[in-house]
Amino acid sequence: MKKSVKVSVEELQIGNFVKLPVSWKDHPFLFSSFKLKQDAQIELIKRLGISHVFIDIERSEVQLDTEQPVQAPTPPKAANDLDSLAEEMSQYKNERIDVHQKMRRQLRKTEQEFDRSVSKMRSVVSKLRSRPLNAVNDAKELIHDMSEQLLNSDNLVLHLMGDAKDDEGIYYHSLNVAILSMLMAKELGWSRTDIELVGIGSLFHDTGKLKVPASILKKKTPLTPPEKNFFKQHPVMGEKILQLAENFPSEAIPIILNHHEHLDGSGFPRGLKEASLDKLSQLVAVINTYDMLCHPDAHSKPRTPYAALGYMFKHFKTKLNQQYTGSLIKMLGIYPPGSIVELSSGQFAMVMAVNLNKLLFPRILAYDAMIPKEQAPIVDLETEGLTIVRCIPPSALPEKVYKYLNPRERVSYFFGQNS
Repeated sequence: MKKSVKVSVEELQIGNFVKLPVSWKDHPFLFSSFKLKQDAQIELIKRLGISHVFIDIERSEVQLDTEQPVQAPTPPKAANDLDSLAEEMSQYKNERIDVHQKMRRQLRKTEQEFDRSVSKMRSVVSKLRSRPLNAVNDAKELIHDMSEQLLNSDNLVLHLMGDAKDDEGIYYHSLNVAILSMLMAKELGWSRTDIELVGIGSLFHDTGKLKVPASILKKKTPLTPPEKNFFKQHPVMGEKILQLAENFPSEAIPIILNHHEHLDGSGFPRGLKEASLDKLSQLVAVINTYDMLCHPDAHSKPRTPYAALGYMFKHFKTKLNQQYTGSLIKMLGIYPPGSIVELSSGQFAMVMAVNLNKLLFPRILAYDAMIPKEQAPIVDLETEGLTIVRCIPPSALPEKVYKYLNPRERVSYFFGQNS
């Protein structure tokens, strides 16, 4: 059975998922593909001067059956009513385009701030060995700037950022852990001092990996027992590096040492249990685990943000602080930025941003074959009356949809103010 069939506009029914064979600019609808919900939509399609549309059978709620008697159509709206409706929809569409452009400008601004932060992180790491005092001072300045933005806004949006460049995973990972840790510390009501401590500790939590040979870090085959044991010492090596910087806050040192420790004693390097782990270390351990599940080493398969949260909730109950795990899930929403979803309209989309005050209504980038990729609208689900039906792995997308949405290989976040 064909997935898409050509159908006369006279045969359209409510429940059909239609694809309009005209340019996006030449009709009043926000999308060129959508599910028909009212007779007025059918009447407006007929007025486009086209003889047929395409129906996606799999996404339609009614079956096409030309042998069945056609029900008597609902009397069409008066021409004046349709003119008024078309004008109203066109005006709304133009307003939404303006809003989408504003969203894109806000996203570009946030991306620029994120890029500057990555650049600062790169500089910090490069200075760490030769000028550790300068590196720590630069990192403190970065964390201070981030905390200023974080604490002076009551309407934060968590945005999805672009992919990491080759061989820059450590910068993106460290910054990502710092951003999410600070954000969660704020959501938990922690003091500014603790927020900045968790930030500085997160930025430097993997410093010890600078002492681990690339032959181990990038090895594609399983590590040998000696290699595993050496790798598990990177928290201790990180502490030794930071001992050279007298200006590094001593309260953040446990984060460096304990970000791989588990409450049940199954972690490394020292196998500590809950009573020996401070709240800062426990929080960073949760965030670090989440980011590592999304971006593991070469021996593991990466999980989507949605799947990573579910895996943590199911498999780390005895290992991680469950209050913090629950707070992370609540903070990122059911569908975190970077998730690939199917909408109630039948369309595929990628979650681009989550307003921390409206977690059930993220902003999404929706696929529409008739809309150029660079003009694809970033849609506020609450405004458009759409909902998310399910989350799907990027690999399940048709190739053309995958290229259009461009799922991120490395999911990185940065916060901005809601516009």
